[in-house]
Amino acid sequence: MNFSTPDLTQHPPRSPRVRLGGYAILPRLLDKCRATIAGRAGEYHFDCPLDKRFLEYVGVVADELKAHVATGVGDGDALAWIKAHAKHRFSPWEIEAWSAWQETRVPVDTDSRGFFTELHTQAAPNRKDIANWFDLLDVDDFASFGGKA
Repeated sequence: MNFSTPDLTQHPPRSPRVRLGGYAILPRLLDKCRATIAGRAGEYHFDCPLDKRFLEYVGVVADELKAHVATGVGDGDALAWIKAHAKHRFSPWEIEAWSAWQETRVPVDTDSRGFFTELHTQAAPNRKDIANWFDLLDVDDFASFGGKA
């Protein structure tokens, strides 16, 4: 067993705001991937719509990344693998711009707005400062593990 594998039944994955190689979402995706491989993902899902945003942006197949992560590599080696296998290559400023955009993304259609509102109501009904998906994920992670939002 890899002792760096997070147990997402005990604590949430890293915030989607945390970056690796300049990429938002990636550390959270790796936490969920490792926990899924270890059978300790809890309520979290690897290759969810948020993960797909990153995977599609760089052009990496989820199952191929998962197979590489299953070999026990750390974050740095996972990032190197992604860079080597990505269909799309970006400059640091393009990665920064994409990550900054992800941090401010809001629901744009009726279905996603409904899901956003429902989750917001469950996790932090009195919080008026929850404006985007990353805000919502952070507060939901906090509330899901006993925090008062």
